[in-house]
Amino acid sequence: MAVRFNVTFSNDLNDALDHVVDEDESSKAEVLRKALQLYLAAREGKRRGLKLGLVEPDTQKLKTEIIGL
Repeated sequence: MAVRFNVTFSNDLNDALDHVVDEDESSKAEVLRKALQLYLAAREGKRRGLKLGLVEPDTQKLKTEIIGL
């Protein structure tokens, strides 16, 4: 069963979402589903003592640790 709900975004956040949708040729719903999946994975990783970050593909070095999730 699917659930539908309304979300209110600031103009800046909505503009950023529109930009991603245009770039990825996707829908707002799909981008938000992916964002929620990423958040849930980060939350589960944090629960297990792991960290979330961006890694340089060539060197495998952590470039940015994402905190606050």
